Amino acid sequence: MIEYWNENWSVMLSDAQQHAVMVLSSLGIALILAIVIVLLFLQRRNWLNSLVYFFSLLYSIPSFAFFALLLPVSGLGMRTAIIVLTIYSEYILLRSFITGIREVNPQLVEVAAGMGMTRSQIFRQVQLPLALPAIFSGIQVALASTMAMATIAATISAGGLGQLLFEGLQGQQVVPILWGTILTVTLTLVCAGIIQSFAWLLTHRWRGVMEK
Repeated sequence: MIEYWNENWSVMLSDAQQHAVMVLSSLGIALILAIVIVLLFLQRRNWLNSLVYFFSLLYSIPSFAFFALLLPVSGLGMRTAIIVLTIYSEYILLRSFITGIREVNPQLVEVAAGMGMTRSQIFRQVQLPLALPAIFSGIQVALASTMAMATIAATISAGGLGQLLFEGLQGQQVVPILWGTILTVTLTLVCAGIIQSFAWLLTHRWRGVMEK
């Protein structure tokens, strides 16, 4: 293990960096899309439910098959991987957004409307802050799921830590597989910790504003 690290640490760190870029880019795009979709269709439940059902169907497609289906369109490389990972993340994020917002006490929404707030203001200042715990919980689930799924992207030349796993499988070597697994888990924990810290800061900042 130590000998393999000493010989390949620069390549392994480069793979970890590629993996992080791939996952965080797809997660960021999916998050923006989820916010836009919820804003546009929050008052149109049938449309929103249809979109969730649509993304759930896409989520059910095996990831390897999804990569293969997009190859003629977007080609080999990270772009195809980000598209696929974004779609998979979208379903998880949409579900968490909708669940969190719909669990907000309707009386609070009515009070905000009675104070003259617009739908956009109610969403930004009432529903979204109260839904933060569910939203960030969904982000962490999407992060863990996407981190694991991104390892398959090495099969389409997208880079990432999956290269270590496939190197070990092809050469029947345990050490690269162990390092690929360790680095994937470590990267997931680090990113999850950052997201958790950001969620804590944002939640407490909002509570402080409301208390004033």
